[in-house]
Amino acid sequence: MSSLLIILLAVVGGLYMAWNIGANDVANAMGTSVGSKALTLKQAILIAAIFEFSGAVLVGSHVTSTIQKGIVDPALFASVPQQYVIGMLAALISAGIWLQLATFWGLPVSTTHSIVGSVVGFGIVCYGVKAIEWGKMATIVASWVISPIAGGILAFLTFKIIARLILESPKPIHAVHRYFPYLTAVVFALVTLSFTYKGLKNLHLNLSLTKALLIALLMAVVGWIGGTLFLLRRRTSATGVTLRQRLRDMEEVFKYLQVMTACCMAFAHGANDVANATGPLAGIIMGMKQGMITSKAEVPMWVLLVGGTGIVIGLATWGYRVIETVGKKITEINPSRGFSAEFGCATTVLICSRLGLPVSTTHTLVGAVIGVGMARGIGALNLKVIRDIWYSWLITVPFTAGLTAILFSFMR
Repeated sequence: MSSLLIILLAVVGGLYMAWNIGANDVANAMGTSVGSKALTLKQAILIAAIFEFSGAVLVGSHVTSTIQKGIVDPALFASVPQQYVIGMLAALISAGIWLQLATFWGLPVSTTHSIVGSVVGFGIVCYGVKAIEWGKMATIVASWVISPIAGGILAFLTFKIIARLILESPKPIHAVHRYFPYLTAVVFALVTLSFTYKGLKNLHLNLSLTKALLIALLMAVVGWIGGTLFLLRRRTSATGVTLRQRLRDMEEVFKYLQVMTACCMAFAHGANDVANATGPLAGIIMGMKQGMITSKAEVPMWVLLVGGTGIVIGLATWGYRVIETVGKKITEINPSRGFSAEFGCATTVLICSRLGLPVSTTHTLVGAVIGVGMARGIGALNLKVIRDIWYSWLITVPFTAGLTAILFSFMR
């Protein structure tokens, strides 16, 4: 097989993987916004396309890991780079196939775990089970429990606080006007911390916690002022309107917070998760052109464009399937619940990442949605859908590992 043909196949495989990342993972940012009707499906796809593509191309890593999560030591392939190239090509195809199947069934699964499982598959075929960093794999397994539980607890507590202060208030309109600027301040601070201290690692800001907190505090002030000005523009008298209209007006305010959080999550997702497609692709290109394999590879701009384009096409063509599951099928979502879920998810990812605990954004968001459902009682949850999602998480790694092993053996 010629080098040019392999590179062309790798580009197709990377585009295919990126397409499936967009189709499955877009629900992380937009699922609850669509479910709560804060955004229509078309609006969500358009907004996600803009922010996902911007994050992938503008902030996507130009130096990425060739093998995700250090599951297999790249040095093992130093003398046989072609084995690595074929293995990563098989991994891209296998992970893409699993994501496509999961999306077809409307199941939100982790794209990172999909590519990790694929790497495990060809690593075992090449060098046996000893080649796998099982300690790293243990953290992956731990995330199946830590992510949804932590996300669920924080989302549950967030919704309970909002319910106590606003939803159960005798005057919910007055209550939301009172607390909205503070909620806006907290969201601004959280998003700033996510960008400067935890997330967007590709910017290499390397800020200390003190500096990140100071910037977050400054942005919190900006958020409080912005929230206050926003209310001054839209404040209306509650006199003479029905209770239902008051509650609808109160929920309307949460839509803005929810959409703001969703946009930031989409941007961060495009920046961070595009590496699941571009990392293997960049490693293949490096292996073919330089005949060597290292733990890091330069990612050309055109590769980031391939990844960003694939994500946008995926979310535009198939993104609605998983959005429907996250936004409608697990539990009924309205703007205040949707905001609680997204806030709980973002906070969990930030805290756990800084503590070094393994988390999956997909698993965390699903747990957060379950958490806001639990706040209304277990009867508010669709347990069959939750069971199916849990099974899909358990299957992800063994399925992609087995499929990659088969494809790699055949291609080799």
